[in-house]
Amino acid sequence: MRSRSSAPPSRWSAPPWASAAGLGLPIAAAVAQYANWRVLFWGSAVLAAAVGVLIWFLIPDVPAGAKGQRFDVPGALGLAVGLVCLLLAISEGADWGWGSATTLGLFAVALVALVGWGWWETRTTDPLIDLRTTAAPRVLLTNAASIFVGFAMYASMLVMPQLLQFPEATGYGLGQSMLAAGLWMAPGGVMMMFVSPLGGKLTDARGPKFTLICGALVIATGYGLSMALMGTAWGLMLVGIVINSGVGLAYGAMPALIMSSVPLSETAAANGFNTLMRSLGTSIGAAVIGVILAQMTTTMGGYSFASEDGFRTALLIGGGLALISALIAAVIPAVRGGEQGGPGAAPATPAKETAVQG
Repeated sequence: MRSRSSAPPSRWSAPPWASAAGLGLPIAAAVAQYANWRVLFWGSAVLAAAVGVLIWFLIPDVPAGAKGQRFDVPGALGLAVGLVCLLLAISEGADWGWGSATTLGLFAVALVALVGWGWWETRTTDPLIDLRTTAAPRVLLTNAASIFVGFAMYASMLVMPQLLQFPEATGYGLGQSMLAAGLWMAPGGVMMMFVSPLGGKLTDARGPKFTLICGALVIATGYGLSMALMGTAWGLMLVGIVINSGVGLAYGAMPALIMSSVPLSETAAANGFNTLMRSLGTSIGAAVIGVILAQMTTTMGGYSFASEDGFRTALLIGGGLALISALIAAVIPAVRGGEQGGPGAAPATPAKETAVQG
Protein backbone atom coordinates (compact mmCIF):
# COMPACT_ATOMS: atom_id res chain seq x y z
CA MET A 1 0.00 0.00 0.00
CA ARG A 2 2.88 2.32 0.79
CA SER A 3 4.47 1.67 -2.59
CA ARG A 4 1.18 2.23 -4.41
CA SER A 5 0.75 5.67 -2.90
CA SER A 6 4.31 6.89 -3.32
CA ALA A 7 6.01 4.98 -6.17
CA PRO A 8 5.50 4.39 -9.90
CA PRO A 9 4.36 0.96 -11.16
CA SER A 10 7.93 -0.04 -12.00
CA ARG A 11 8.72 -0.03 -8.30
CA TRP A 12 5.75 -2.26 -7.47
CA SER A 13 7.35 -5.16 -9.33
CA ALA A 14 10.60 -5.36 -7.39
CA PRO A 15 10.53 -8.13 -4.79
CA PRO A 16 12.70 -6.77 -1.93
CA TRP A 17 13.18 -10.22 -0.50
CA ALA A 18 14.96 -11.48 -3.63
CA SER A 19 18.54 -10.93 -2.46
CA ALA A 20 17.67 -12.29 0.98
CA ALA A 21 16.29 -15.45 -0.63
CA GLY A 22 19.57 -15.99 -2.46
CA LEU A 23 21.69 -15.47 0.66
CA GLY A 24 19.35 -17.42 2.92
CA LEU A 25 19.88 -20.78 1.20
CA PRO A 26 23.64 -21.20 1.81
CA ILE A 27 23.45 -19.56 5.24
CA ALA A 28 20.65 -21.87 6.37
CA ALA A 29 22.47 -24.88 4.91
CA ALA A 30 25.69 -23.95 6.72
CA VAL A 31 23.89 -23.54 10.05
CA ALA A 32 22.03 -26.84 9.65
CA GLN A 33 25.17 -28.68 8.56
CA TYR A 34 27.62 -27.37 11.14
CA ALA A 35 25.28 -26.65 14.07
CA ASN A 36 21.76 -28.14 14.04
CA TRP A 37 18.31 -27.31 12.77
CA ARG A 38 17.18 -25.97 16.16
CA VAL A 39 19.73 -23.16 15.91
CA LEU A 40 18.34 -22.33 12.48
CA PHE A 41 14.77 -22.03 13.77
CA TRP A 42 15.66 -20.08 16.91
CA GLY A 43 17.89 -17.75 14.89
CA SER A 44 15.05 -17.13 12.44
CA ALA A 45 12.68 -16.37 15.32
CA VAL A 46 15.09 -13.84 16.83
CA LEU A 47 15.68 -12.23 13.44
CA ALA A 48 11.93 -11.97 12.80
CA ALA A 49 11.41 -10.32 16.20
CA ALA A 50 14.21 -7.84 15.50
CA VAL A 51 12.74 -6.97 12.11
CA GLY A 52 9.34 -6.45 13.72
CA VAL A 53 10.85 -3.95 16.17
CA LEU A 54 12.62 -2.10 13.35
CA ILE A 55 9.40 -1.91 11.33
CA TRP A 56 7.54 -0.51 14.33
CA PHE A 57 10.04 2.29 14.85
CA LEU A 58 11.36 3.03 11.36
CA ILE A 59 8.56 2.49 8.83
CA PRO A 60 6.24 5.54 8.72
CA ASP A 61 2.53 4.95 8.99
CA VAL A 62 0.34 5.76 6.00
CA PRO A 63 -3.13 6.97 7.00
CA ALA A 64 -5.70 5.50 4.65
CA GLY A 65 -9.37 4.67 4.37
CA ALA A 66 -9.12 2.38 7.37
CA LYS A 67 -9.20 5.43 9.67
CA GLY A 68 -12.37 5.30 11.69
CA GLN A 69 -13.00 1.64 10.84
CA ARG A 70 -12.95 -1.21 13.30
CA PHE A 71 -10.62 -4.18 12.92
CA ASP A 72 -12.61 -7.27 11.96
CA VAL A 73 -11.60 -9.61 14.79
CA PRO A 74 -14.17 -12.37 14.01
CA GLY A 75 -13.16 -12.26 10.35
CA ALA A 76 -9.45 -12.51 11.18
CA LEU A 77 -10.03 -15.45 13.54
CA GLY A 78 -12.32 -17.27 11.10
CA LEU A 79 -9.86 -16.90 8.22
CA ALA A 80 -6.92 -17.93 10.41
CA VAL A 81 -8.66 -21.06 11.71
CA GLY A 82 -9.87 -22.06 8.25
CA LEU A 83 -6.54 -21.60 6.52
CA VAL A 84 -4.45 -23.18 9.30
CA CYS A 85 -6.65 -26.29 9.30
CA LEU A 86 -6.69 -26.47 5.50
CA LEU A 87 -2.94 -26.00 5.05
CA LEU A 88 -2.11 -28.36 7.91
CA ALA A 89 -4.31 -31.09 6.41
CA ILE A 90 -2.78 -30.58 2.95
CA SER A 91 0.82 -30.53 4.16
CA GLU A 92 0.56 -33.45 6.61
CA GLY A 93 -2.13 -35.53 4.94
CA ALA A 94 0.37 -37.74 3.13
CA ASP A 95 2.02 -38.72 6.44
CA TRP A 96 -1.18 -39.04 8.48
CA GLY A 97 -3.13 -40.73 5.69
CA TRP A 98 -5.64 -38.90 3.52
CA GLY A 99 -8.46 -40.97 4.96
CA SER A 100 -7.39 -40.66 8.61
CA ALA A 101 -9.72 -39.09 11.16
CA THR A 102 -7.24 -36.29 11.83
CA THR A 103 -6.92 -35.29 8.17
CA LEU A 104 -10.63 -35.52 7.45
CA GLY A 105 -11.44 -33.68 10.67
CA LEU A 106 -9.13 -30.81 9.73
CA PHE A 107 -10.68 -30.58 6.27
CA ALA A 108 -14.14 -30.50 7.85
CA VAL A 109 -13.17 -27.77 10.33
CA ALA A 110 -11.56 -25.78 7.48
CA LEU A 111 -14.72 -26.05 5.37
CA VAL A 112 -17.01 -24.95 8.21
CA ALA A 113 -14.66 -22.12 9.26
CA LEU A 114 -14.18 -20.75 5.74
CA VAL A 115 -17.88 -20.95 4.86
CA GLY A 116 -18.71 -19.19 8.13
CA TRP A 117 -16.00 -16.63 7.45
CA GLY A 118 -17.40 -15.93 3.99
CA TRP A 119 -20.92 -15.52 5.42
CA TRP A 120 -19.63 -13.07 8.03
CA GLU A 121 -17.52 -11.05 5.59
CA THR A 122 -20.49 -10.39 3.31
CA ARG A 123 -22.60 -9.07 6.19
CA THR A 124 -20.31 -7.08 8.47
CA THR A 125 -19.92 -3.35 7.86
CA ASP A 126 -16.11 -3.45 8.26
CA PRO A 127 -14.95 -6.71 6.60
CA LEU A 128 -11.38 -7.92 6.83
CA ILE A 129 -11.51 -8.62 3.09
CA ASP A 130 -14.16 -7.26 0.76
CA LEU A 131 -15.22 -10.50 -0.92
CA ARG A 132 -17.22 -8.62 -3.53
CA THR A 133 -14.02 -6.94 -4.67
CA THR A 134 -12.12 -10.22 -4.48
CA ALA A 135 -14.77 -11.89 -6.67
CA ALA A 136 -14.23 -9.37 -9.46
CA PRO A 137 -12.89 -11.29 -12.50
CA ARG A 138 -9.58 -9.41 -12.65
CA VAL A 139 -8.80 -10.06 -8.97
CA LEU A 140 -10.22 -13.58 -8.96
CA LEU A 141 -8.17 -14.71 -11.95
CA THR A 142 -5.01 -13.11 -10.58
CA ASN A 143 -5.46 -15.06 -7.34
CA ALA A 144 -6.10 -18.27 -9.30
CA ALA A 145 -2.91 -17.75 -11.29
CA SER A 146 -1.07 -17.09 -8.01
CA ILE A 147 -2.01 -20.53 -6.70
CA PHE A 148 -0.57 -22.25 -9.76
CA VAL A 149 2.59 -20.13 -9.78
CA GLY A 150 3.13 -20.92 -6.09
CA PHE A 151 2.75 -24.63 -6.81
CA ALA A 152 5.09 -24.42 -9.80
CA MET A 153 7.75 -22.56 -7.82
CA TYR A 154 7.72 -25.02 -4.93
CA ALA A 155 8.15 -28.08 -7.15
CA SER A 156 11.70 -27.01 -7.96
CA MET A 157 12.43 -26.13 -4.33
CA LEU A 158 11.55 -29.69 -3.29
CA VAL A 159 13.21 -31.55 -6.14
CA MET A 160 16.50 -29.73 -6.70
CA PRO A 161 17.98 -30.03 -3.18
CA GLN A 162 17.29 -33.77 -3.19
CA LEU A 163 18.86 -34.29 -6.61
CA LEU A 164 21.92 -32.36 -5.50
CA GLN A 165 22.32 -34.30 -2.24
CA PHE A 166 21.32 -37.84 -3.21
CA PRO A 167 24.27 -40.29 -3.41
CA GLU A 168 25.99 -40.58 -6.77
CA ALA A 169 25.55 -44.33 -6.52
CA THR A 170 21.86 -43.88 -7.38
CA GLY A 171 22.90 -42.92 -10.90
CA TYR A 172 21.11 -39.57 -10.80
CA GLY A 173 22.07 -38.06 -7.45
CA LEU A 174 24.98 -35.62 -7.43
CA GLY A 175 26.43 -36.34 -3.97
CA GLN A 176 26.70 -32.72 -2.82
CA SER A 177 26.84 -31.67 0.83
CA MET A 178 24.02 -29.61 2.30
CA LEU A 179 26.14 -26.46 2.14
CA ALA A 180 27.24 -27.13 -1.44
CA ALA A 181 23.62 -27.70 -2.48
CA GLY A 182 22.66 -24.37 -0.93
CA LEU A 183 25.46 -22.63 -2.80
CA TRP A 184 24.43 -24.21 -6.12
CA MET A 185 20.86 -22.98 -5.57
CA ALA A 186 21.77 -19.50 -4.31
CA PRO A 187 22.24 -17.88 -7.77
CA GLY A 188 18.59 -18.60 -8.56
CA GLY A 189 17.44 -16.56 -5.57
CA VAL A 190 19.87 -13.75 -6.32
CA MET A 191 18.69 -13.69 -9.93
CA MET A 192 15.29 -12.44 -8.79
CA MET A 193 16.96 -9.24 -7.63
CA PHE A 194 18.46 -8.61 -11.07
CA VAL A 195 15.24 -9.51 -12.89
CA SER A 196 13.16 -7.08 -10.81
CA PRO A 197 14.10 -3.90 -12.72
CA LEU A 198 13.36 -5.68 -15.99
CA GLY A 199 9.98 -6.74 -14.63
CA GLY A 200 9.23 -3.16 -13.60
CA LYS A 201 10.10 -1.79 -17.04
CA LEU A 202 8.07 -4.53 -18.68
CA THR A 203 5.09 -3.61 -16.50
CA ASP A 204 5.51 0.07 -17.37
CA ALA A 205 5.61 -0.74 -21.09
CA ARG A 206 3.07 -3.55 -21.44
CA GLY A 207 1.20 -3.81 -18.14
CA PRO A 208 1.33 -6.32 -15.26
CA LYS A 209 -0.82 -8.88 -17.08
CA PHE A 210 1.81 -9.23 -19.81
CA THR A 211 4.56 -9.47 -17.17
CA LEU A 212 2.70 -12.24 -15.34
CA ILE A 213 2.28 -14.21 -18.56
CA CYS A 214 5.98 -13.81 -19.36
CA GLY A 215 6.97 -14.88 -15.86
CA ALA A 216 4.85 -18.04 -16.04
CA LEU A 217 6.27 -18.93 -19.47
CA VAL A 218 9.83 -18.42 -18.22
CA ILE A 219 9.10 -20.77 -15.30
CA ALA A 220 7.77 -23.38 -17.74
CA THR A 221 10.90 -22.95 -19.89
CA GLY A 222 13.08 -23.62 -16.85
CA TYR A 223 11.26 -26.87 -16.17
CA GLY A 224 11.62 -27.84 -19.80
CA LEU A 225 15.37 -27.30 -19.57
CA SER A 226 15.50 -29.46 -16.45
CA MET A 227 14.72 -32.57 -18.49
CA ALA A 228 18.11 -32.26 -20.19
CA LEU A 229 20.16 -30.58 -17.45
CA MET A 230 19.23 -32.43 -14.25
CA GLY A 231 22.31 -34.67 -14.49
CA THR A 232 24.84 -32.02 -13.41
CA ALA A 233 25.12 -29.48 -10.60
CA TRP A 234 25.77 -26.60 -12.99
CA GLY A 235 22.78 -27.68 -15.05
CA LEU A 236 20.51 -27.58 -12.01
CA MET A 237 21.95 -24.18 -11.12
CA LEU A 238 21.01 -22.91 -14.60
CA VAL A 239 17.53 -24.40 -14.24
CA GLY A 240 17.14 -22.65 -10.87
CA ILE A 241 18.24 -19.34 -12.38
CA VAL A 242 15.66 -19.59 -15.18
CA ILE A 243 12.80 -20.71 -12.90
CA ASN A 244 13.52 -18.06 -10.28
CA SER A 245 13.75 -15.40 -12.97
CA GLY A 246 10.23 -16.32 -13.96
CA VAL A 247 9.11 -16.33 -10.33
CA GLY A 248 10.56 -12.85 -9.88
CA LEU A 249 8.61 -11.57 -12.88
CA ALA A 250 5.38 -13.28 -11.86
CA TYR A 251 5.51 -12.42 -8.16
CA GLY A 252 6.25 -8.80 -9.00
CA ALA A 253 3.34 -8.58 -11.44
CA MET A 254 0.72 -9.97 -9.06
CA PRO A 255 0.66 -7.04 -6.59
CA ALA A 256 0.59 -4.62 -9.53
CA LEU A 257 -2.43 -6.43 -10.97
CA ILE A 258 -4.19 -6.41 -7.61
CA MET A 259 -3.40 -2.75 -6.90
CA SER A 260 -4.66 -1.68 -10.31
CA SER A 261 -7.93 -3.53 -9.70
CA VAL A 262 -9.09 -2.50 -6.20
CA PRO A 263 -9.80 0.78 -4.42
CA LEU A 264 -6.86 2.26 -2.53
CA SER A 265 -8.53 1.51 0.80
CA GLU A 266 -8.66 -2.21 -0.12
CA THR A 267 -5.04 -2.50 -1.27
CA ALA A 268 -3.55 -3.99 1.90
CA ALA A 269 -6.30 -6.57 2.40
CA ALA A 270 -6.40 -7.56 -1.28
CA ASN A 271 -2.63 -7.99 -1.47
CA GLY A 272 -2.62 -9.92 1.78
CA PHE A 273 -5.25 -12.29 0.37
CA ASN A 274 -3.16 -12.71 -2.78
CA THR A 275 -0.17 -13.65 -0.63
CA LEU A 276 -2.34 -16.26 1.07
CA MET A 277 -3.22 -17.70 -2.33
CA ARG A 278 0.45 -18.06 -3.16
CA SER A 279 1.02 -19.80 0.18
CA LEU A 280 -1.89 -22.10 -0.56
CA GLY A 281 -0.26 -23.00 -3.87
CA THR A 282 3.09 -23.80 -2.24
CA SER A 283 1.40 -25.92 0.44
CA ILE A 284 -0.57 -27.88 -2.14
CA GLY A 285 2.62 -28.24 -4.18
CA ALA A 286 4.52 -29.62 -1.19
CA ALA A 287 1.79 -32.19 -0.56
CA VAL A 288 1.37 -33.30 -4.18
CA ILE A 289 5.08 -33.45 -5.00
CA GLY A 290 5.74 -35.23 -1.71
CA VAL A 291 3.17 -37.90 -2.57
CA ILE A 292 4.65 -38.37 -6.05
CA LEU A 293 8.19 -38.77 -4.74
CA ALA A 294 7.01 -41.13 -1.99
CA GLN A 295 5.16 -43.35 -4.46
CA MET A 296 7.81 -43.46 -7.19
CA THR A 297 10.83 -44.94 -5.42
CA THR A 298 13.83 -47.15 -5.99
CA THR A 299 15.73 -49.29 -3.47
CA MET A 300 19.48 -49.30 -2.93
CA GLY A 301 21.34 -50.91 -0.04
CA GLY A 302 18.14 -51.53 1.85
CA TYR A 303 17.07 -47.87 1.64
CA SER A 304 14.32 -46.39 -0.48
CA PHE A 305 14.94 -43.25 -2.52
CA ALA A 306 12.72 -41.21 -4.79
CA SER A 307 13.38 -42.51 -8.30
CA GLU A 308 14.65 -40.54 -11.27
CA ASP A 309 11.26 -41.02 -12.93
CA GLY A 310 9.65 -39.55 -9.81
CA PHE A 311 11.82 -36.46 -10.02
CA ARG A 312 11.15 -36.05 -13.73
CA THR A 313 7.41 -36.42 -13.15
CA ALA A 314 7.50 -33.79 -10.41
CA LEU A 315 9.41 -31.38 -12.64
CA LEU A 316 7.02 -31.93 -15.54
CA ILE A 317 4.07 -31.22 -13.27
CA GLY A 318 5.73 -27.97 -12.17
CA GLY A 319 6.17 -26.94 -15.80
CA GLY A 320 2.62 -27.91 -16.69
CA LEU A 321 1.16 -25.86 -13.86
CA ALA A 322 3.26 -22.87 -14.92
CA LEU A 323 1.67 -23.13 -18.36
CA ILE A 324 -1.78 -23.28 -16.75
CA SER A 325 -1.01 -20.11 -14.81
CA ALA A 326 0.02 -18.43 -18.08
CA LEU A 327 -3.30 -19.44 -19.66
CA ILE A 328 -5.23 -18.08 -16.67
CA ALA A 329 -3.26 -14.83 -16.83
CA ALA A 330 -4.01 -14.53 -20.54
CA VAL A 331 -7.76 -14.26 -19.88
CA ILE A 332 -7.47 -11.65 -17.10
CA PRO A 333 -9.63 -8.76 -18.34
CA ALA A 334 -8.02 -5.39 -18.94
CA VAL A 335 -8.69 -2.70 -16.37
CA ARG A 336 -11.03 0.02 -17.53
CA GLY A 337 -8.95 2.84 -19.00
CA GLY A 338 -5.94 0.61 -19.68
CA GLU A 339 -3.55 -1.40 -17.55
CA GLN A 340 -2.06 0.54 -14.67
CA GLY A 341 1.55 0.80 -15.60
CA GLY A 342 0.79 -0.09 -19.19
CA PRO A 343 -0.16 1.97 -22.21
CA GLY A 344 -3.12 4.16 -21.56
CA ALA A 345 -2.78 4.15 -17.80
CA ALA A 346 -3.45 7.43 -16.12
CA PRO A 347 -0.74 8.61 -13.73
CA ALA A 348 -1.63 9.21 -10.11
CA THR A 349 -2.43 12.82 -9.42
CA PRO A 350 -0.28 14.75 -6.95
CA ALA A 351 -3.39 15.67 -4.94
CA LYS A 352 -4.27 12.02 -4.51
CA GLU A 353 -0.76 11.07 -3.46
CA THR A 354 -0.64 13.91 -0.96
CA ALA A 355 -3.96 12.92 0.53
CA VAL A 356 -2.87 9.30 0.93
CA GLN A 357 0.44 10.14 2.53
CA GLY A 358 -1.17 12.53 4.98
